[in-house]
Amino acid sequence: QVQVVESGGGLVQAGGSLRLSCAASGRTFSNYAMGWFRQAPEKEREFVAAISWSGDNTYYANSVKGRFTISRDNAKNTVYLEMNSLKPEDTGVYYCAVGRYYPAMLTTSYDYWGQGTQVTVSS
Repeated sequence: QVQVVESGGGLVQAGGSLRLSCAASGRTFSNYAMGWFRQAPEKEREFVAAISWSGDNTYYANSVKGRFTISRDNAKNTVYLEMNSLKPEDTGVYYCAVGRYYPAMLTTSYDYWGQGTQVTVSS
């Protein structure tokens, strides 16, 4: 079993920045790929970014490419999502996920999920 806890969400104005963190415990962190997803009200959960086991490879949704950066620190069992130039359409609950495949853009490809952290971008 893997426990996943996200943090770092909040309210920010359009054009601002936030950094989300995701701490995972319970298994060897470096054996897993990690992903970030988000879900806006009344919408499906959508893929945002993924990072490989070593952190050498990353993959982004087109909507965030060039603005968001995913990274990981295996010594701290933590993955990050640096979000810059935020837009109102980035608003939603952001979820961190742990999985065995990279790159994986489907929710069904991930085995463990956190409870999510709310990001609200005001215009």
